Amino acid sequence: MGKNSKLRAADKAQNDEFYTQYADIQMEVNAYLEYNPDVFRGKTILLPCDDPEWSNFTRFFAENFEFFGLKKLISTSFAVESKNSKWYEPTLFETEAPNYDATKTRTHGKIFVLDRDINNSGRIDLDDLQWEYLHGDGDFRSKEVCALRDEADVIITNPPFSLFREFVAWIMEANKQFLIIGNQNALTYKEIFPLIKANRMWTGCRFNRRVNGDNMTFMVPDDYPMKGTELYVEDGKKYISVAGTGWFTNIDHGRRHQPLQLMTMSDNIKYSKHKEVKDIGYVKYDNYDALEVPFSDAIPSDYTEPMGVPISFMSKFCPEQFEIIDGIGRYSVLDNERTKKEGKYLSMVDGQPKFFRIIIRKKQ
Repeated sequence: MGKNSKLRAADKAQNDEFYTQYADIQMEVNAYLEYNPDVFRGKTILLPCDDPEWSNFTRFFAENFEFFGLKKLISTSFAVESKNSKWYEPTLFETEAPNYDATKTRTHGKIFVLDRDINNSGRIDLDDLQWEYLHGDGDFRSKEVCALRDEADVIITNPPFSLFREFVAWIMEANKQFLIIGNQNALTYKEIFPLIKANRMWTGCRFNRRVNGDNMTFMVPDDYPMKGTELYVEDGKKYISVAGTGWFTNIDHGRRHQPLQLMTMSDNIKYSKHKEVKDIGYVKYDNYDALEVPFSDAIPSDYTEPMGVPISFMSKFCPEQFEIIDGIGRYSVLDNERTKKEGKYLSMVDGQPKFFRIIIRKKQ
């Protein structure tokens, strides 16, 4: 199985309980603040699909409410009885609250709101969170949560892996800023790739990248099966490290404006570290008029015609340096009906199919 097998398995099983670590949220958000210190100032942030009692998203933004200059923070959870995983442990925060209702706790979602200094401490922070039960189960597609989406300026969360396409469409319908976690294979989806091409969505600062040797790591429920080499237990909690994951956004950050430093075609052929290029050169696809470039750092700096690059290129994509033309694999994402019917495998070289390729061209 490929390196994204765990996420694909989660997608098939609809096991969507992956909890993001505080440090990963902090690292990503800091990149946007470095580019624009006022990126969240005066804004309402919605954290849907969030299980606020357990979520590091709620904790992080509540602790930094005043530093970011937020107007309002809203978090919502999804009722446990509406999930496939029934793992649930009520917290003291809920059970000791005066509005606790044992008949609702498993069937209703909850909403947490932070917008003022409730306890008169002189600052707005985690202790000022107010909560109540939603009328429904907290599904992001419900009218109740859609109304919260419409109120918000920015949507930030780790959405259900099995509903990633639908969640992005839900955001785009309301034309909101967003910062969400997903699988890099989402770049190939016919619902997602046109947004990437149109510059309405791009990869975040960390995308399919190890930090201190580790892929993005998530806490998982106690009933998650302990299988695979990147599952471990720490302080009684289960964690899973998943390759191929990262952030998607439409909020600007500095990393996406850093152009790749590249060699010319002749220098790549002479000096490339890749055996597929050195002393061999480049070829075109059998069924598509573009050059096959198997590695992002092997893109020839002096080639101005269309080139096919791996999806990992998107973490290095600079919109001032290249333009995105198409996405090809078994068919063209932007023209999939015609090419599907023709039975073409477009990213093929000498009769051998390649993985999905993003077709790019150098800007003049």
